[in-house]
Amino acid sequence: MNGLLQDLRYALRQLRRNIGSSAIAIGTLALGIGASTAIFSVVYGVLLSSLPYQKPDQIVQLWEVNSSGGHTRFADPNFEDMRSQARSFEGMAEMYSGEAVVSAGETPDRISVAHVSKDFFSVMGVQPVVGRLFAAEEQHFGAAPTALVSYSHWKLHLHEAHDLSAVKFTVANMPVVLVGVLPPGFSFPDNSQIWLARETDVRFPSRSAHNWQVVARLRDDSSLDRARAEASAIAHNLFRQYGTEDMTMVDAAVLPLRNALTANIRPALLVLLGVVGLLLLVACANLMNLSLAQASARAGELAIRSALGVSRWRMLRQFLAEAFLISLLGSCGGVSAAYFGIQGLRALAPGNIPRLNDISLNLAVLWFALGLSLTVATVLGVVTALRATSSNLQGTLAAGRTQVSSLRSQHSGRIIVAGQIAVTFTLLVGAGLLGRSMLHVLSVHPGFQTQHVLTIDLKLPDLEGQKSAQRVQFLDQLMSRLQTLPGVQTVGGTNALPIASGPDDGDFAILNPQQLSPAQQALIERSAQVSVDKAGPAFVKEFTEFLTGLFHDKAHTGNADFVVASQDYFQSLGIPLLEGRLFNEADGPNAPQVAVISESTARQKWPNQNPIGQTIEYGNMDGDLRPLTIVGVVGEVRTRSLEWAPRPTIYVNYRQRPRATSQFSIVLRTTAGPAAIFSAARRILSQIDSTVPPRFNTLDEILSESLDSRRFNLLLVAVFAATALLLALGGVFGVLAYSVAQRTREIGVRIALGASTTSVLKMVLRQGVLTAVVGIVSGLLDCFLLTRFMRSLLFEVGSSDPLTLAGVALLLIVTTALASYIPARRAAKVDPMVALRYE
Repeated sequence: MNGLLQDLRYALRQLRRNIGSSAIAIGTLALGIGASTAIFSVVYGVLLSSLPYQKPDQIVQLWEVNSSGGHTRFADPNFEDMRSQARSFEGMAEMYSGEAVVSAGETPDRISVAHVSKDFFSVMGVQPVVGRLFAAEEQHFGAAPTALVSYSHWKLHLHEAHDLSAVKFTVANMPVVLVGVLPPGFSFPDNSQIWLARETDVRFPSRSAHNWQVVARLRDDSSLDRARAEASAIAHNLFRQYGTEDMTMVDAAVLPLRNALTANIRPALLVLLGVVGLLLLVACANLMNLSLAQASARAGELAIRSALGVSRWRMLRQFLAEAFLISLLGSCGGVSAAYFGIQGLRALAPGNIPRLNDISLNLAVLWFALGLSLTVATVLGVVTALRATSSNLQGTLAAGRTQVSSLRSQHSGRIIVAGQIAVTFTLLVGAGLLGRSMLHVLSVHPGFQTQHVLTIDLKLPDLEGQKSAQRVQFLDQLMSRLQTLPGVQTVGGTNALPIASGPDDGDFAILNPQQLSPAQQALIERSAQVSVDKAGPAFVKEFTEFLTGLFHDKAHTGNADFVVASQDYFQSLGIPLLEGRLFNEADGPNAPQVAVISESTARQKWPNQNPIGQTIEYGNMDGDLRPLTIVGVVGEVRTRSLEWAPRPTIYVNYRQRPRATSQFSIVLRTTAGPAAIFSAARRILSQIDSTVPPRFNTLDEILSESLDSRRFNLLLVAVFAATALLLALGGVFGVLAYSVAQRTREIGVRIALGASTTSVLKMVLRQGVLTAVVGIVSGLLDCFLLTRFMRSLLFEVGSSDPLTLAGVALLLIVTTALASYIPARRAAKVDPMVALRYE
């Protein structure tokens, strides 16, 4: 113990003696550990930490797998067959979540509401803290609606009421009886605050109506592999049995729930973890170079101590003590930096990162930081000590303090700097690829104009058959009054605002109305009067059989996005008309049903003929089976993302098909500022219907928010790459400066023998540039390994893009030459007389 304390005291004296270099070493290490710890906290909180449920590793999510390998939601019959036939699962449940207007006797608010089937809470291992779960008599079609609420909603909005039955509660203008409060922290799925019984919704017998997500709990004696094999076998059997009729499921996927929740963000986070690991490597290389330079400068001291009988083991211990002391101070600074870095990451993180609240500087993250610092200290201390004590110390004492270990130290320094440049090259290429991808994304034309377009997002209650006229009247009145506002040019509306909310998609059929039987025509007329969601099983069965018959002929069917729009929607967004006409005033509720299609829809189904006048059936989207006549063709629109190719789209008129308008966005093309328009629009909406809570935005902001994830990845990688570049350039400068100092006598001799200033300058610059070239060549392999994992983050640029590789290589060579210039100038100005007296 006394020896350890002596080593630590000696290490502290060494740090004080070299306070400048010690501060640089501690700061460099703090930077590397701080960045690594901050990113690891995100990876741990999002990808690695357990979900806050009972036995979370047993909870899985199931998906249907179609013929193209895509994952889709479950259809009711497929779910029922999977649940009844599978033996690997203790329970299985359907779920769906979405926003609804909720009120508890106060101002209505838009809140996430989940519809869940009877086994959902047992699958999640959740019991209410107040009240009870759904009773059996509350879980069937037509039952009076009941609900459970989250603990936070109960505290904030219901004031911790214990008599839940006395609370006047509505969801989407529907009176609901509250029966229970779920435990604190539970908000699955999708941050839900209200849970309704799924069984009160209609059951669709179609095996291609993909409406429900499915979660399940594995049995204690089962395994994930066994469950996957069983689910896959059941899916194969179902496809063999029903595949030729109304079936798209060819396989089934089973994922741990934690993996399912983070599937979209996992590649980006792992890339960021790899990037910050490389940054830590650059920081440690800088630290290693600094330590080796100091050890070389202490060669004479070490030789004297060795001559006085100090063992090599004792000197090793002292180097380790110095390394551990530097690592301890660096890790303390790193943890402090990580704390603020985590706050910054949470503030900058895009909204699609799940479990954002679980990101914190917790015990696991602190253990990571401690382990990291101990590893760095051990490697740094051992390598430096072995390097410093491996030479002939007696020979060093005899030859003088600058001659023996100098060349070896310089050679080691150049190797380390070349490694730094190799890693920096990899990081800069990654940043360059992400930057070029961003530029490609920004250059994509979305198919509509975003400038001077304001949006008002409305959440309206679901429609019943007899209330369609009221919905049309409400939207007509709202848009007509908004049109009168000063500065408003055109007003339109849609149920699927591009980029903001992706539209629903489904199959449509090309129809010949003359071939419909009287029974089918009667069914079509009934569908216009009653909502399929509220109809009885007999009507739903007849409805499904009619559509199944139409979709049986694949040559006359297609798949497209379903968008409800107003007549001025296209003008408001600047979507061009290519053929035919748009909606007009004549297209009223009782007029013949019409549709406008996108160019790709026309190209897909009518490549060699005019689609105007063609008739299609698309009632599977909103339950209205009245055929649609195509009257116009418009330009393509990227509805889901700038990075997704435009999809075939069919637009219907909200006056004729208002059922799918529960989510509706008003778009206003204006010449005035948004503040004045939004204030006036809020007053108008409040006067018409004060129960509708709006959200205001601009289309430019919506488009910008859609790029948040890409911007976040680019920002972090660019910052880490720039930091690595600065550290690498610092390493180049330090190694060359040390080399010039050690070679002062040699340079003096060269100048005394007639070497010109220019030749000395070129000699040092050549050394720096050659080190950079070696590092770039070495970094090519690392670069290909990293960018291979980045492919999912790139857009219209290859992972080995030659322009990016060449640009980064040129940048590194130029900046390395600039970093080498100061040591080179210092070498060129050496006075031969002073240099020859140096020793």
